[in-house]
Amino acid sequence: MAHPEPANSRAEPTEDAHAPSGRQEAAAYSYWGLIWWRFKRNRIGVVGGIALLLLYALVLPAELTAPYPLNERHTGFLDVPPQFIRFIKPDGRFSLRPFVYGLKQERDPETLRRLYVPNEDEIYPLVLFVQGEESWTFLGLTWDRHLLGVESPGKLFLLGTDTQGRDLFSQLLYGGRISLTVGLVGVALSLVLGGIVGLISGYLGGIVDDLIQRGIEVMISFPSIPLWIALSAAIPAEWNSIQVFFGITVILSSIGWGGLARVVRGMTLSLQNEDYVKAGRINGATTWWIVTRHLFPGTLSYMIVAATLAIPGMILGETALSFLGLGIQPPMVSWGVLLKQAQDITVLAHKPWLIAPVFFLTVAVLSFNFLGDGLRDAADPFSGQ
Repeated sequence: MAHPEPANSRAEPTEDAHAPSGRQEAAAYSYWGLIWWRFKRNRIGVVGGIALLLLYALVLPAELTAPYPLNERHTGFLDVPPQFIRFIKPDGRFSLRPFVYGLKQERDPETLRRLYVPNEDEIYPLVLFVQGEESWTFLGLTWDRHLLGVESPGKLFLLGTDTQGRDLFSQLLYGGRISLTVGLVGVALSLVLGGIVGLISGYLGGIVDDLIQRGIEVMISFPSIPLWIALSAAIPAEWNSIQVFFGITVILSSIGWGGLARVVRGMTLSLQNEDYVKAGRINGATTWWIVTRHLFPGTLSYMIVAATLAIPGMILGETALSFLGLGIQPPMVSWGVLLKQAQDITVLAHKPWLIAPVFFLTVAVLSFNFLGDGLRDAADPFSGQ
């Protein structure tokens, strides 16, 4: 005689093995795999990471992605407003191939200002990997192509030109390579310095800890911008652009590691009381072994998150110094240098496209913040993801 099956004994629907979710499949990941799994679930963090990948993909190979060389001047096209990419021809037909109109110069009858208006009689289709007038070298390769452009005699000014006739979009890409690289290099130096000092301070303790912490307190008590200005004034005037670039990087990193060192020191003090650290001491492990195998891995996840969140401050610091005329100077270009030419109110009134670096700077800073928040939540076991 068959017995009825209890109501609560029915098999629950199984989840797809290729779509992990919940605690069981999360437990199957390694520590770094778990961080990656949790980070992928943070949509804002993923969006920030993708936006940064796109930015760096544009600015690092600027010779390829920029329509024109950095200092190429188009003397017949000064203060040209942004051109629109079009798909509708003058006769109303739709064009699968995007194009831009040529430009013709006119005069405002009242103000006599020079104006540039589209010339519908000249149509220039957009061309991928168009041939440029000058060759360039990147990573040992010599090429004369640009990712996007139009055939001569047409001009492509996606964001317009400045008062010297230079393409603003090209300058933004070249300047972004400087501004975004300063942030990465500066944070890398701060990460190394802050991590080492924090581990030493927390592990040794005593008089060494007191001296280090008092020195950090003195350093972080100074306002950032006046301290940046004072250190920037120490850069020799005869330095070339590359030396100034590394000088600005060292300046920004030399005063940005204090907060990281204090947090790493606190984490080191906490980790010293863990059982696995005590077991290492009892078994005769050396100081180097304990620091490199136990204390450093325990603080690494926080240092990565802190570095990600500190990069926007480095970028803004370089921008502020260059805007004040104390950082990177022409012929090198950065977003701060580009913003300096838009500080006049008349520029904002008649040439609003010159403040385009603000948009790129905002996107970069927000993306780094989103990425840092996502990594912080992924590395925090109590974030509730």
